[in-house]
Amino acid sequence: MLANKGYAVEVYIIRFTDKASEDFKINHQRLKETENVKVRDIIDGDKLPVIETDDIVIDAIFGSGLSKPVTGFLARIINHINQSGTITISIDTPSGLFSDDNSTDIDGAIVEADYTLSFQFPKYAFLFQENDRYVGQWQILPIGLMEEFIANTEAKNFFIEKEDCQMLLKNRNKFDHKGKFGHALLIAGGYGKMGAAVLASEACLRAGAGLVSTHIPKTGYPIIQTALPECMVSIDGDDYYFSGVPNLSPYNAIGIGPGIGTGKQTQNALKLLIQNSSLPILFDADAINILAENKTWISFVPQNSIFTPHPKEFERLVGKSTNQFERNKLQREFSIRNKVFVILKGAHTCISTPQGKCFFNSTGNPGMATGGSGDVLTGIILGLLAQGYPPFDACIVGVYLHGMAGDLAAKKNSMEAMLAGDINKIICGKV
Repeated sequence: MLANKGYAVEVYIIRFTDKASEDFKINHQRLKETENVKVRDIIDGDKLPVIETDDIVIDAIFGSGLSKPVTGFLARIINHINQSGTITISIDTPSGLFSDDNSTDIDGAIVEADYTLSFQFPKYAFLFQENDRYVGQWQILPIGLMEEFIANTEAKNFFIEKEDCQMLLKNRNKFDHKGKFGHALLIAGGYGKMGAAVLASEACLRAGAGLVSTHIPKTGYPIIQTALPECMVSIDGDDYYFSGVPNLSPYNAIGIGPGIGTGKQTQNALKLLIQNSSLPILFDADAINILAENKTWISFVPQNSIFTPHPKEFERLVGKSTNQFERNKLQREFSIRNKVFVILKGAHTCISTPQGKCFFNSTGNPGMATGGSGDVLTGIILGLLAQGYPPFDACIVGVYLHGMAGDLAAKKNSMEAMLAGDINKIICGKV
């Protein structure tokens, strides 16, 4: 195809086996009949071709079915490609990379692609940080798999796209009123960290909650009333920290964590909240850190609760892992064991369910790696829960909207200059 468009093309066939598929044989013959294409074989011991800096290398040595590390003759070729410094495009998956398991802690060669053109669905391996240096920028190309076949195939990993989010969104009717969209309780903020409460409260309102009450220490009262007059305030008995649980009966969604600290009185208050709540609870930030210090409390957490840790918070909660494949396994096990949802934040934020399935997000960018971005996510999900979204739907829609708002904010402000408040300003946009 490239030759027919006038490009100078050289094809090197790596003869590491005598076997060849019928497809290979057919296309090999077609290639020999194409004008202006040099086709050469390479066997073990041959001098490898010179790769000029202005060449483009297309890597199609191995596909997605690789099950053992690449060594020896083939590793020499892959290392030759990597050392060339030229642009490399991998087809399906970078040669040497396992699609469904960790391959970076083993002694095998892997192509370091600048771009990967894969087929129909992302590979599981593409979604983890340690593989970024090999996969580069990846793009999925449809190849016409039957929709019926796809629908009937069992899977435990999913990739969230726009259509998945749209089908879960609820429509508003003409005669709806604020009472129809729920009352959220957000327990947030502490001395020096009232910004977290403000950001999360605004996100909760912008996500559509009818009413939002934020429980804060006494000293935070003028801050939140000035910054966010649309938000009601529940005032704690302590001047500086969360120390007591308010009456929970008016609320139909509860979130806790942003900026609350991990002091002893706050820990005791969180324990009381867990014991007294009949609703699933959304745990974020310091609420997760407190549970990490008191792991026996986790078994008392209401079923279908939601945890939203960043990687370090997750490590404190569940334990260390040697790679992200292992960490993903720990995440699934935690969700199954405790019958909760875990939203592990990152480049492809991963939602694990009580059934052990994982949903990886397609939106978001590095500009969202800024203080307060996680507080905004907490507010969005809490606002959706208040409106009656089931926890699973609230996780999917909330994570996708949060990332999409971040993408729009990055276009407007640049990734470097983006603030968490910029995400809040865009949440109200349509999917």
